[in-house]
Amino acid sequence: MSEATHPPVSAETRAFLDSRLDLLIGGTARAAEDGATLATHDPATGALLADVAMGGARDVDLAVTAARRAFEGPWSRLSGFERARLLRRLALLVEANAVVLAELDVLDNGMPRFIADLTVRNAVEMFDYYAGWAERIEGITTEPPAHVRAMGEALTYTTREAIGVVGQIVPWNVPLSMACLKLAPALAAGCTVVLKPAEETPLSALLLGRLVLEAGFPEGVVNIVNGDGAVAGAALVTHPDVDKIAFTGSTEVGKIIIRAAADTLKKLSLELGGKSPVVVFDDADMDLAIPGVAMATFFLQGQNCMAGTRIFVHERIHDRFVAGLADFVGGMAMGHGMDPATQVGPLISAKQRARVEAFIDEAPGEGATLVAGGTRVEGPGHFVAPTIFTDTTPAMRVVREEVFGPVMAIQRFGTDDLDAIARQANDSVFGLSGSVWTRDLSTAHRMASRIRSGHVSVNCHGAVGSNIPFGGFKQSGWGREFGREGLDLYLETKAITVKL
Repeated sequence: MSEATHPPVSAETRAFLDSRLDLLIGGTARAAEDGATLATHDPATGALLADVAMGGARDVDLAVTAARRAFEGPWSRLSGFERARLLRRLALLVEANAVVLAELDVLDNGMPRFIADLTVRNAVEMFDYYAGWAERIEGITTEPPAHVRAMGEALTYTTREAIGVVGQIVPWNVPLSMACLKLAPALAAGCTVVLKPAEETPLSALLLGRLVLEAGFPEGVVNIVNGDGAVAGAALVTHPDVDKIAFTGSTEVGKIIIRAAADTLKKLSLELGGKSPVVVFDDADMDLAIPGVAMATFFLQGQNCMAGTRIFVHERIHDRFVAGLADFVGGMAMGHGMDPATQVGPLISAKQRARVEAFIDEAPGEGATLVAGGTRVEGPGHFVAPTIFTDTTPAMRVVREEVFGPVMAIQRFGTDDLDAIARQANDSVFGLSGSVWTRDLSTAHRMASRIRSGHVSVNCHGAVGSNIPFGGFKQSGWGREFGREGLDLYLETKAITVKL
């Protein structure tokens, strides 16, 4: 990496990029068994960042073996208090390395720096939050079965036990955050982990692996294997000694994982795609709603599963609202994420940009009206300008499919019948997130109850936090991450009855 092709970064980040970036297996940094490497690039410039080891099926097998050894060995002998202490040490190390972790996600993913800083803070909070839960895993006592009680005194109780070895497959859109939100509850529960970062964005996960070792976690508790999803990811999903897979990514890949895991009946948690509805009533606070709805779509360049991309606006304010959105996005600064002024960075790859541009090119032919964006951004990097379409209909591909890019599709409604509005909002195979914008408290609560998604915000969008369960209805996934429910994903319940 050279400062001639990249904006200035810290000396620590440069040193990390210049170091050997190997797999982490059994507490040891090591090259891939076949010596393969993977190049990762800056999506804002196309410049090479680093070459990292690229694991395959053999590396996954070694990592699973190490994770099993740790699970049945030293890790299983630690108390909840001791696991909590390690998680808090890791939180402090993430905080101490915040600048490097943020810079790596900016360079590797393209996200604006303010988002990278936010995700590092969230990662610290995640480890701290689940450290608290590690000391609070408990069962219950209940009445023994009648046939045992008939023989005399008895005791029945339950225990909560770690599932075992967990394979975690994370996406490229928020690399550090996605790794931490899966690692923290799994480690708190007492599981061991084989983590596969996205092949596009492995850098922050590799530094996180070093911090795990520095924090003092036993060898093999956390293993990190970079690699292609179709090779390393598939090997993890089908491995007979992996007890659970936790995956975040597209619904299409989620379905492949379900089929592949069927032979071993692995436990699965899946956070999948979204096409979140945003309902704007005619009494909405325009000063709040216009920037809020814009960022609901364009935050992280629209490359986030809970992006609010289906916008429903009451016809009484439609034209004024659309004009306000166009003005807002016209003032959004686009550029390299290391520039503090940047609000919109590049998409992750040329392939992703081509996919998003195909949606944009197709929409006018289906009858949509282009209001903002829609033209190719020339120059280096994979940039797509924030794009707004009005006059969209439920049948259009830009409305029905997850674009995963900065594309907003606006529909209007003219009724005050909340059930009718909800039918429009729920006309999707997805059900991950959504938001309602109104000054009327009754309307807000009634509309939120009608939206069929796992997470709904009022007068804001995507209000997620470590303590707030997050996950999807319908084809947006299985299970809930964050909060107590996030810990439950990694625990089994065992019932024990004792004849006294």
